[in-house]
Amino acid sequence: MTPYDRWTLRTENTSYTVRLSPDGPWAELDAWGPHGAEDGPSALDWSHRTHFITPADAAPAEYLPHGQRPFTGADLIAGRPGRERGVRWEFTGAQEGPGTLRLTFTDDLIGLRTTLCYAVVPGTDVLHRWTELTCTGTEELRLERFDSGAVNVPVTSGARLTYLTGQWSQEFQHTRLALTRGTFTMGSTQGTPGHAYAPWLAVQDLAADDAPAYGLALEWAGNWHITAEAEPGGAVRIRAGRVPHEGAVLLAPGATLTTPRLACAFSADGLDGLSRVWHRYERHLTGERLHRPRKVLYNSWEATGFDVDAAGQLELAKSAADMGVELFVVDDGWFTGRADDTAGLGDWYPDPAAFPDGFDRFVEDVRALGMDFGLWIEPEAVSPGSRLLAEHPDWAYRIDGRPSRLVRNQLLLDLGREDVQDFVLATLDRLLTEHRIDYLKWDMNRPPTERGRPGPVPAERLDLDAAHVHGYLRVLDHLRTAHPHVTVEGCAGGGGRVDHTTLARTDVVWPSDNTAPLDRLAIQYGFLHAHAPHVMSSWVTDAPGIFDPRPRSLAFRFVTAMCGVLGIGADLRTWSPRQRTEAAGWIARYKDVRDVIHHGEARLLGSPDDATCGVQYDGADGRTVVAALNTGRLDGAPLVPGRPARLRPRGLDPDARYRDEVSGTTYGGAHLLHYGLPFAWSADHDAELVVLSRHPARRPA
Repeated sequence: MTPYDRWTLRTENTSYTVRLSPDGPWAELDAWGPHGAEDGPSALDWSHRTHFITPADAAPAEYLPHGQRPFTGADLIAGRPGRERGVRWEFTGAQEGPGTLRLTFTDDLIGLRTTLCYAVVPGTDVLHRWTELTCTGTEELRLERFDSGAVNVPVTSGARLTYLTGQWSQEFQHTRLALTRGTFTMGSTQGTPGHAYAPWLAVQDLAADDAPAYGLALEWAGNWHITAEAEPGGAVRIRAGRVPHEGAVLLAPGATLTTPRLACAFSADGLDGLSRVWHRYERHLTGERLHRPRKVLYNSWEATGFDVDAAGQLELAKSAADMGVELFVVDDGWFTGRADDTAGLGDWYPDPAAFPDGFDRFVEDVRALGMDFGLWIEPEAVSPGSRLLAEHPDWAYRIDGRPSRLVRNQLLLDLGREDVQDFVLATLDRLLTEHRIDYLKWDMNRPPTERGRPGPVPAERLDLDAAHVHGYLRVLDHLRTAHPHVTVEGCAGGGGRVDHTTLARTDVVWPSDNTAPLDRLAIQYGFLHAHAPHVMSSWVTDAPGIFDPRPRSLAFRFVTAMCGVLGIGADLRTWSPRQRTEAAGWIARYKDVRDVIHHGEARLLGSPDDATCGVQYDGADGRTVVAALNTGRLDGAPLVPGRPARLRPRGLDPDARYRDEVSGTTYGGAHLLHYGLPFAWSADHDAELVVLSRHPARRPA
C-alpha cells in the first residue's frame, strides 16, 4: 500500500478516513469518529474470508456497482439498454484538495466513469458525499439505481436506528428500531420527501443508550430512499439516494449525472449531540439570513378559512398589532375565484370583491398598524376550472388517453417544464413588485399521480422527478436573488417538504398543519432532533388535540410555540381581553429571548413521554433559556407529595451562579446540574419559561 492509498478528511471535531481496498478496485471506509480515530487498526476491518459471497459483498465499501457487489446491496445498477446489467471498474485516480477528495473509477467496456466526491462543510461536523456518473462511450447508459453514497457504521451488537415517521398532521414522530440482521428501508415516491418519513437517519450501537451517533440526511426535494442493511459478519451499511419516477434514467454519451448530496454527521455525545451538529449545519445553510430576526407572525387561516375580505382581515390585524405581532399573513382565499378549494388555483390575482378599495390599500392599512405583510401561495397547483389550465392544458401532469385524477380538487403543474417555471417566476415577480409583500408562504398540497408529459418524447426517456426538483429550486434561487428582502416559508401540507435543499433557500418551514398543544409538542420533539429552532415555524391556536386531546393552557401553547419561530393562528375575535393581555406578555418575553433560541445551542430535556420535559437554549451572551412543559397530570397533585417536579439542565458551568431573571432566585451551577429546576405544576400552571443569567462563581472568603 502506498501513502496515496489512504485519505483523511477533517471537520471541526471529527475525521473521516477512506482507503483503497487491498482486495479489489473499490474504496472502503477505514475510520469515522473523533479526531484521532484513524490512528490504529480499522474497526471496520473484516476477516477477508468469504463463503457464498464475494469479497466486495463483505467489504465496508463506500460505493460499488452491481457487477462487483452482486449479493448484499449495490449502490449503482447500470448497463447498456437491451444488454446485460453490470459494471466492473478500475481505479483511475484521486484528486485531493483542502477539505475535498475525488476518487475516480472507470469501466471502458460499457463506457462509464464514476467519481466519488467528498467535501467538508467549513465550521461544522458535516461531510458531504455525492457521486458523478459520466457516459464515456458511444452508446447511452441505462441507470436503474444511482445512490449518492453508502456509509458503514461499526457496531458490536447490532444497530439502533432512530428516524422520523408519521402522516399528515402527525409528522416527525421520533421512532426507534433495533436492527441486528436484515434490511430496513424508508423513502417517498410522492415527488417530495413526504409526510411518512423524513430523509434523515441516526445510527448508534445497541450496546449503550448514549452511544456515539452517526447521522445521514439526503439533500433532495423529490423521490428518495434510505436503506440500512445489517450484513453478514455484523456490519451495518446505509445506502441513500434519489429514486427516479420512471424506474431508470438514460444517460447520453458525454453527459454527466450528479447525484444529490448526502450529508454525513457524527457526534460522540449521542443523539443530543448529533442534533446540535445538525442545528449548526442548518445555521450554516441559512448564512447571512440567520441574522435577520424571525418576526412574530399572525396567520389568518384558522380564523377565516376561505372567507377572506378586507374588513375581516383588518379586524384581525388590529387585534394582532395590539398584542405586539410584527407580521400579518393572509392565507388561502385572497385571489379570484377562491370561495372554496375547488377553484382559483393558478389565477393569482387579488379578488376585487374581497378588497373593494383595492388590494394595495388593504396592504397599506395593515402596514400602517406597524406590521409587515405576507401572503400564502401554492405556485405548483392548478384548479381544473382555472383560466391558466384552459389556456395551457398541457402544463399539468397527465398521461395521454388517461383521465386526470383530482387530489384536493386540484392538479399539479409540471414544474420541470421551462415555460411553467417562467410562468411561476413571472407570477411571483409581479406579486412581489406590484405589492409591498415582505413574507411569502409557499405551500404544496398535492403529490403527482398521473405523472406524464404530453409531447413527442416518451415518458421513459424523461427524468420527470429530477426536472421538477430542479425547477422548484430554480424558482427559489430566483426569489433569494431578485427579492432578498422577502422572508420565504416552505410548506407542503405541513411538513411534507422538509429537506436541506429547501432549508438552504427558505427562512422557515412549517412542520405540520396540526397545531394542537400536545400533538405539536411530539412533532417538535422529533423535528428538533434533525432541524434547527430558527427554521421551525410554530403557532399558538385554539385547536383541540387530534391524537392527544388533553386540554392545556394558553401558556402551554405559547411556551411550546416559542421553542421555534413564534406565530399565532387563533381567531383573536373570540379571545377575551384577559387572553389578549396574557398573549401580549408572552410575545414580549419571546422577543427578549428569541436571539438565544434561534442562535444558541439547544438541548432536549426529556421527551413528551415524561411528565415534565423541555428544551434548553444556551446563548453566547451567557443567558440560558429553558422552556419547561408539564405533560402529566393537571389535578395539582405532585408526583411525590410535597415536592415539586424537577427538570435537569445540561452543559452548565458547575462553578458558576445562575440567576432566574423573573423570580430572582439564584442557583449554583452544580445545584442545577444535580437537582434541576423546580416546577410546582397545577391545573392553572402547566408551562413556564425560565431565563437564567450566568454570573461568575463567588470566590471563597
